[in-house]
Amino acid sequence: MKGLVIYDTSSGNTKKIAETITETLKESGIESDLFYVKDVKKLSGKEYNFLVLGSPTRFGTMSFAVKSFLGKVKTEEWRNKPFAAFDTENPENVEKSRAENKNWSAAEKIAENLREKKMSQHLPVLKALVEAKLKGTLLEGEIDRAKDYAKELAAKLKEPTLS
Repeated sequence: MKGLVIYDTSSGNTKKIAETITETLKESGIESDLFYVKDVKKLSGKEYNFLVLGSPTRFGTMSFAVKSFLGKVKTEEWRNKPFAAFDTENPENVEKSRAENKNWSAAEKIAENLREKKMSQHLPVLKALVEAKLKGTLLEGEIDRAKDYAKELAAKLKEPTLS
C-alpha cells in the first residue's frame, strides 16, 4: 500500500501537519510520499492506493493551488480509492462556521470535491487549529491530534476490504 500526501501552506502550519501525517503513516508501516502541491507536475492514480490532501483555510475556502490540483485528480484513476482531507484554521472561524451552519473550511470543500470524484472518505476531516493573533503558530496539542488522526487513518487503511 502506497499513499500520496499533498499540501499547500502559507505560513508553514499546513506543511507541519502534512509532515506529521506522513511520518506517522510511515511509522505505522504505510508507504507515503509527501509533496508540496506546487511541486506536483503529473499525477497518476495508478501509482497510489490513497490520497491525503490539505490546505490552509483562507477566506473560507481552500487555496487556489489546491483547487487547481483537484482538477488533475481524474475520477477514472482514483474511483473508490480512500482519501482524507485536512486544513489549518483559526478557531474563531470554526466556531462561527458552526454557529451559522456554514461551510467555511478548506478540508470540508476538499472532501466534497473528492467525493464528487467518487473517492471514498475514510475519516472525517481534520481541522488543525492555529493561533489567530500569532500567525504561524499551531495551537498546543495540534501536532498530537495530527498524529492520532494519521494512526486512525493507518488502521482504517489496513482493514480488509470486502471485494
